[in-house]
Amino acid sequence: MPLVRIDHAQSHPEGFGRAVGEIVYRAMMEEIFVPADDKFQIITTHSANEINIPKSYLGIEYTQGIVFIQITLNAGRTVELKKKFYQRIANDLHAELKVRKEDVFISLVEVAKENWSFGNGEMQYEPR
Repeated sequence: MPLVRIDHAQSHPEGFGRAVGEIVYRAMMEEIFVPADDKFQIITTHSANEINIPKSYLGIEYTQGIVFIQITLNAGRTVELKKKFYQRIANDLHAELKVRKEDVFISLVEVAKENWSFGNGEMQYEPR
C-alpha cells in the first residue's frame, strides 16, 4: 500500500514520469505517513491522442501537459491530511518540474486493508 499510477503525455522530457513518482513518494511519506520502501508505481506515457480532457472543468483550465496521479491506498486518512497532500504534490511538481498546478489531477481510491496481496498469494494486512 499504496499503488500509484502516473499518466502523462509523451511531450514531457525523458525521465519526467519517474521524477513525478519520486515527488509523489516523498509527499506520501511526509504528508500521509506512508512507510519507507512502500513504493509501488506504474508510470505510463501516452501519445497526444490518448489523453482526452476537457478544456476546463470546475473553473480550472487544462493543457496537454496534464499529469494524472491515481493512488489506491488504505482508507482512513482525514480530509485535512488529504488537502495538505494534494497541495504538497501540486506545489512540488510546479517548483521542481514546472508543471502548472492546474494540470495536476489527483484521484485517491481508498480500500480496506484486506484488499491487498503483496505476493505469495497471501493477505498481508489481516482485518481487525
